[in-house]
Amino acid sequence: MITISLCMIVKNEEKVLKRCLTSIADLMDEIIIVDTGSTDRTKEIAKGFTDKVYDFTWTGSFSDARNFSFSRATMEYIYCADADEVLEEENRNRFRLLKQSLLPEIDIVQMLYCNQLSYNTIYNYDREYRPKLYKRLRTFTWEGAIHEAVRLEPVIYDSDVEILHMPLGEHTSRDLKAFEAMEKNGVRFDKRLHNIYAKELFISGSEEDFIRALPAFLNTLADTTRTEDEIMEACCVVAKAYRLQHDTESFFKYALKNVAGNVCSEICYELGKHYESLSDYEEAVIW
Repeated sequence: MITISLCMIVKNEEKVLKRCLTSIADLMDEIIIVDTGSTDRTKEIAKGFTDKVYDFTWTGSFSDARNFSFSRATMEYIYCADADEVLEEENRNRFRLLKQSLLPEIDIVQMLYCNQLSYNTIYNYDREYRPKLYKRLRTFTWEGAIHEAVRLEPVIYDSDVEILHMPLGEHTSRDLKAFEAMEKNGVRFDKRLHNIYAKELFISGSEEDFIRALPAFLNTLADTTRTEDEIMEACCVVAKAYRLQHDTESFFKYALKNVAGNVCSEICYELGKHYESLSDYEEAVIW
């Protein structure tokens, strides 16, 4: 049977942390909780489950905090959980069986992250596989009888464990502020973060969020190394931001860049909103 360190980063999670830990604590061999600045009872609750509670000064990077939590782990595998996750009894049993039977060559175990559509997340699907269990120290192995090479790709296993995501509120405001801070600090969003930023804006962003995001997505449009998908995402955000500011000339400049290619529903909607604002309802309905 493998041994597992639970590694969590938390901040002001007193409403959900006990629920999470109660559902998984007995499955773990070590619990490590890293607090990034709670002002509520989060650390008190955490200490009811483990004496390995650490303070970490927030750097603006979730990765920094995650890396710190992983650095404190000592078991064979690391399970990474968020405070708003829950394992129900059936999946606790699946996890227990997984722990008893996991093959030693497995580097990463993916689990089904569920309940996405209930909480206005950035995803348009309810279940997805996410890497959740990681081998702490990876062994590199030579493969091939001739022209041998070290296996670099991890061995990944897709398990049947289902994790319920049950937040009490949205994280959109927190995330959008983080994106804005990154842009002001000159951070270039990679393709994944660029896509997430655009999706969070369209799903949950306010008018002010779009306007504050304008510089970041204008930078994308000036960057000749960006992909077609990133250019399309940027046109959508920029066009909406200019429509909200009643800058019709700039609005059409970027909306038409999208229409000239593979027009997307977001731009069609923005054109419809533009004509609706002019009381041209017949044209608005078309778009």
